[in-house]
Parts: sequence; C-alpha cells; structure tokens
Amino acid sequence: MSGGDGTGPVGRIPSGGLRQLGPINWVIAKLAARSLHAPEMHLFTILGHRQLLFWTWLIYGGRLLRGKLPHVDTELVILRVAHLRACEYELQHHRGMARKRGLDANMQAMIFAWPDVPAGTGLSVRQRALLAATDEFVKDRKITSDSWQQLATHLDRRRLIEFCMLISQYDGLAATISSLDIPLDNPR
Repeated sequence: MSGGDGTGPVGRIPSGGLRQLGPINWVIAKLAARSLHAPEMHLFTILGHRQLLFWTWLIYGGRLLRGKLPHVDTELVILRVAHLRACEYELQHHRGMARKRGLDANMQAMIFAWPDVPAGTGLSVRQRALLAATDEFVKDRKITSDSWQQLATHLDRRRLIEFCMLISQYDGLAATISSLDIPLDNPR
C-alpha cells in the first residue's frame, strides 16, 4: 500500500517521528534502518509509538533471536512461520539473516516447499522435525505427540520451550504486521 500523495508507503498507522516515538525509539529506528540500508524501518517507527511496550518487545524478540536454539534453527523456524502466514515483511528481513546463518537460496526454497520435499533431499531429520512441529503449531495451535517426540530427540527441555515461544512470537508478529498493514522497508 502506498500513499496517494507520493510520500511513499503508508499503513493503517503512520510512521512516527521524533515527537511520536521519543528520542530513544527514534534513534533505535534510525539505527535499524541504517543497518538494513533502508530509508526507514517501518516496523520500529510504527510499534515505537508504544514506547515502553516497544522496549519490552525488543528485549524479548532479541532474546529469542539469540537464545538457546542454534541460529540456523531459529531462522528456519522464522522463515517457515513467515511463509505460512504470507508475511512478506518478515520474509524480507529474515531471508538475508537466514543466508548469513547457513540457509542458502536452495535450502530456503526447500523450507518454503515443505512438506513436498522428498526424504533424503537436502533437509536433515532435525530440520524435518522442526518444520513439522512448526506447521502444526501455526496451523493447529498445538504440536502432536508424535511430532513432539521427534522434536525432543533434537532439543532439550529449555530449547523445546524456546521453540514454542519463538513460533508464537513470529506468528503473532506476522498477524500484527498484517493487521497494521505495515509497509515493506525495501519495496521491490
């Protein structure tokens, strides 16, 4: 969605500036945009309106990104959730992050094609367990006993808890992005 006046993309809530975000959130949003080589990081300039809530969310989200799960697993899960929720904003941000964590374009294509990827072609048993449980969590709001047992062969209790929290964080974020109609930072 873009503004009819030529000012660029707009969502349901306009991006905030220094006055709406406060100095700390404004600086955080500017630094994030710079790191993305984007003129603006709309997610931050919109969610930043809720100043203290935004800080709490940043800490929580950041902790999940740097948690107990291996980074490659974290990005695999995020890409799958974003794909299932058709959240181009999450996909745009995490495709590059996933590449840096070892998930090349071919592997990402397999993540998006799951479960139609034949056994023995590129996805490890661990990755298949992560994808199956992610799909169940997002689609059915729970993980079956069979999938849980498969997952538990690869993740300890702390990582199992984090896995569920990671999925719910990015599933909820996708719904928030969609509901607020947050525009892409680097539209194609």
